[in-house]
Amino acid sequence: MQRYKCIISYDGTGFAGYQVQPGKRTVQGELEAVLSKLHKGTQVKVTASGRTDSGVHARGQVIHFDSPLSIPEERWPIALNSMLSGEISILSVEKANSGFHARFDAAGKEYRYILYLGKNRDPFMRNYAFHYPYPLGLKAMEEAAGYLSGTHDFSSFCASGTEVIDKVRTIEEISFAKIEETLELRFKGTGFLYNMVRILTGTLIEVGAGARKAGEIPGLILARDRTLAGKTAPAHGLYLWEVFYGDTEKK
Repeated sequence: MQRYKCIISYDGTGFAGYQVQPGKRTVQGELEAVLSKLHKGTQVKVTASGRTDSGVHARGQVIHFDSPLSIPEERWPIALNSMLSGEISILSVEKANSGFHARFDAAGKEYRYILYLGKNRDPFMRNYAFHYPYPLGLKAMEEAAGYLSGTHDFSSFCASGTEVIDKVRTIEEISFAKIEETLELRFKGTGFLYNMVRILTGTLIEVGAGARKAGEIPGLILARDRTLAGKTAPAHGLYLWEVFYGDTEKK
């Protein structure tokens, strides 16, 4: 059996998230169905770097699976993409070390959240960016982002009810890119809690809108109280952009 590391992208609009759920259409379900068909009915399990929610997109999700088939690395994407819907694309497949694990070996991730700032809604962006047609103070958002960077307990920025006990995470960088009528919020870190990026985004939007001051952020972090942070930004503006690894994935 050979382990393979794959980089995939998908439009999350038509899926109930990445992870398999009974009776629902998911990215994992589609991938496993195609792989099982390629393996003549033998079930093939795929493991991802992490799950994404319904409506969330991915530009660089990473998965791994094991296969006994002797297919050249460059042929795997062709074979799989020919059987997948256009909502999912296999970008690359390469042999990996037998001990490589897409989730546990991930050293960091980059997420991006896209805001569409145009005055009028754009029907072609309705599933791919959060329409926010109001003024935003970018300098205030950048100041707030500075307080959020670093290693903190992010309990205030995690969905309530999560079973994760240790909520200490490290954000290495939060940056902003204004591209015509869109604003990209870019988050790089060693790991993220459930809904963390969407809550951080909602809080930064409130700072940019003047609803709260950047100087409040340290207090929010120390409070460890989800009710004090901003609203959770909608899922459709979020993208899992890239997953970072060390040398563990090498074949």
